[in-house]
Amino acid sequence: MEPMVGAPVPWAMGLQASGGPIKDAIGSFNTLVFNIIVVITIFVALLLAWCMWRYSAKRNPVPSQTSHNTFLEIAWTVVPVLILVVIAIPSFRLIYYQDRARDADFTINVTGHQWYWNYRMPDHGNFAFDSRPVFDEDLTPGQFRNLEVDEPLLIPVGATVRVLTQGADVIHSFFIPSLGVQRYNIPGRTLETWMRADRPGTFYGQCNQICGTNHWFMPIVIRAVPQEEFNAWAEAARTRFAHTIPGNNAPALAMPAANPIRTAAAQQ
Repeated sequence: MEPMVGAPVPWAMGLQASGGPIKDAIGSFNTLVFNIIVVITIFVALLLAWCMWRYSAKRNPVPSQTSHNTFLEIAWTVVPVLILVVIAIPSFRLIYYQDRARDADFTINVTGHQWYWNYRMPDHGNFAFDSRPVFDEDLTPGQFRNLEVDEPLLIPVGATVRVLTQGADVIHSFFIPSLGVQRYNIPGRTLETWMRADRPGTFYGQCNQICGTNHWFMPIVIRAVPQEEFNAWAEAARTRFAHTIPGNNAPALAMPAANPIRTAAAQQ
């Protein structure tokens, strides 16, 4: 199967292509609501045009003094209520579908920081690592500007992954459009959602909650890979990030040099 790239494209008019079941459900709901809106818009436009023609001053020099119409008053109350019910039922079903993982294969803890992400893998040795944005001067050919990170998160294709989110400083939002994932990262609270990639690929996202100076430059990269490749990555990561495992005093294999917070200047 050809690897998918879940990223924004120039002049896109619709949602990003789906990489998993949650986004499939969101796409179906979006289509339902869009079709309802189109029907309502056409109906209102035709009704307005007919009223302008039928009740113009030329055709009705003496305007009607009608002030009540029981049938119309019931109709324009009941019909909108029925439309809202039609929208509400699949809407609530989708919300609860996104809310909790059913029979999750493993859990990932996602913590939002100003302005990077930290991932912890409690079911794979409990190691953790930071995922920081790649600046323009560090990009390599073929990489996306403002969307790349130095340490992407890997997940196995077809695995149901429970995602627990927290915030370390201010409120952030973990958002990957092509996987249909969006959940707030709130300091002092743990929220749950889940994700599953049904095909291999790279899925890009960003923080979706204004969180300070570099909010615009807080990308997310998820790579969905075969199970064997994920197992090899997790095994290597346990060694690379052994110093992040609670109770483990192993030194970091490559200690980062002292580096003050780097603030990206907003581009015009």
